[in-house]
Amino acid sequence: MDELEIKGNWNETKGKLKEKFGELTDDDLAFEEGQEDQLVGQIQKKTGKTRDEMVKAIKSL
Repeated sequence: MDELEIKGNWNETKGKLKEKFGELTDDDLAFEEGQEDQLVGQIQKKTGKTRDEMVKAIKSL
């Protein structure tokens, strides 16, 4: 399983995710340090993608 470590400007990454996955909202992408797994789980619920797919999508931004 791929690991996700969120670094850098989360607001910029959040905007790119909302462009790529239009169904995501600011509430879906609310992030607190150390809560990466919960964030990915929330995104998975909305998009129907696997955890690995979402981690790769976030890393590719």
